Amino acid sequence: MRKATLFIFAVLLIFSAVTLGRSQTYDVVITAGQIYDGTGRASYVANIGIKDGHIAAIGKLEPDADVLIDAQGLAVAPGFINMLSWANESLIQDGRSQSDIRQGVTLEVLGEGWSMEPYPGKWDSLAGYLEYLVKKGVSTNVASFVGATNARVHAVGYQDRPATRKEIEKMCKFVDRAMREGALGVSSALIYAPAFYATTNELIALAEVAGRYDGMYISHIRSEGNSLLEALDEFITIARKANVTAELYHMKVAGKSNWHKYDAMIEKIEKARAEGLKITADMYTYTAGLTGLNATMPPWVQEGGHDAWIQRLKDPKIRKRLVKEMTTPTNQWENFLLLAGKPENVLLVGFKKERLKHLTGKTLAEVAGTRGKSPAETAIDLVIEDYSRVETVYFLMSEENVKRQIKLPWVSFCSDAASLAPQGTFLKSNVHPRAYGSFARLLGKYVRREKLITLTEAVRRLTSLPADNLKLRRRGKLQKGYYADIVVFDPEKIIDHATFEKPHQYATGMVHVFVNGTQVLKDGEHTGATPGRVVRGPGWKK
Repeated sequence: MRKATLFIFAVLLIFSAVTLGRSQTYDVVITAGQIYDGTGRASYVANIGIKDGHIAAIGKLEPDADVLIDAQGLAVAPGFINMLSWANESLIQDGRSQSDIRQGVTLEVLGEGWSMEPYPGKWDSLAGYLEYLVKKGVSTNVASFVGATNARVHAVGYQDRPATRKEIEKMCKFVDRAMREGALGVSSALIYAPAFYATTNELIALAEVAGRYDGMYISHIRSEGNSLLEALDEFITIARKANVTAELYHMKVAGKSNWHKYDAMIEKIEKARAEGLKITADMYTYTAGLTGLNATMPPWVQEGGHDAWIQRLKDPKIRKRLVKEMTTPTNQWENFLLLAGKPENVLLVGFKKERLKHLTGKTLAEVAGTRGKSPAETAIDLVIEDYSRVETVYFLMSEENVKRQIKLPWVSFCSDAASLAPQGTFLKSNVHPRAYGSFARLLGKYVRREKLITLTEAVRRLTSLPADNLKLRRRGKLQKGYYADIVVFDPEKIIDHATFEKPHQYATGMVHVFVNGTQVLKDGEHTGATPGRVVRGPGWKK
């Protein structure tokens, strides 16, 4: 009897030693989730195994892993791609990217018109900036376009004139370097000075450089309002002549008097696509945009840069001319004061100076009334007093057009905002609610409640569509060998909560988020992990 007992004990010891010494098949297994793989194919129930930051297997897997995630009753999808993020500086302040992570964003695409310049002692190039973020620690992956504005400032400065041939050559070299270092393409934002001063031929030259590396030309076109169709013609011309894939940033029709142009806009784009041009667009899910009070003023007054602009605003003769132009309809530049229709539709949300922060959340009409001045004069005064452009929300678009855009199969989505948290310095200014809600609003309001598109289609447009447009390697789909950027959410509960009155409110319904195989959101709360990496464009070679 004693010998039998010793034998059993020895067998158990050997079995325990083998079990303890054996590594698990997977690091993480997500079990029983409804899989939306990002391709647009029908969803199905399966397990996903993650190993070494990648998707190792999908199917009827044994739950043999260090971490098991029960996803029964939940949607499992690739991480979402924010096609226009302004998290450039907010990620330096807080790398957790909270407002986006809690909506399922796993890749921030930066660089609308402007991209990050060298910062002495920190980074020496755009690529160096992205690497700096990763070294510092970020929860999302990061990528960037190189700004056409940066290239122009590098070669021409802030002057209002066409670039010379030699200056364009210098700009092209600037873009070429950035493409080889991993930029996704070249971007422009043509309503703003000094980008406004660029000619079509200058932009074609820069786009051609991006195209040589299979990169994209992406643009905030010269007008989204009174000259929308003309600006769209220029955009299509650039794409055609440069032979480059092209995307419209935050596609919209701005200003009530222009809303009827929606059909003509889509017709132009569809015609170009039918001709073989690879043209797409992105959008945010709101009827208001955000920029600065500089968008109420003509580009000529902003020539020479920020300091020169402020000095001109102080000149009585210039102010008189300026007020007249700010209140006179025109097709020559994008006047957001008039596109908003009335100063009550202009909401002041971001001041730099402490003494002006009490105006946060007030309309331009309210502040003008209190001061006893016209809205135009008040806008000029506020820029001078705050020594900034003053962050401003403009109510410009129609809900009907927003809904029609959401239905378009070639449109992806963005926040056009920083990634924030309702704490610390972020609370010193209000923001557009899109910073906290653009993606959750799509899934909650427009997919679940209004059924504009299916969840399968929404996931495709949040994932593989932008990944394929940007020619990203092994991202945007749930497939074996792809990076494990994965989100798990409740499709019956996901929703935005941020409002224009109270924007600093997280979306809810996102349960788990993995970035490169590391869990950054667990049961709706941030884990503090910062596994984000630099995602480089097609021109980059190891």
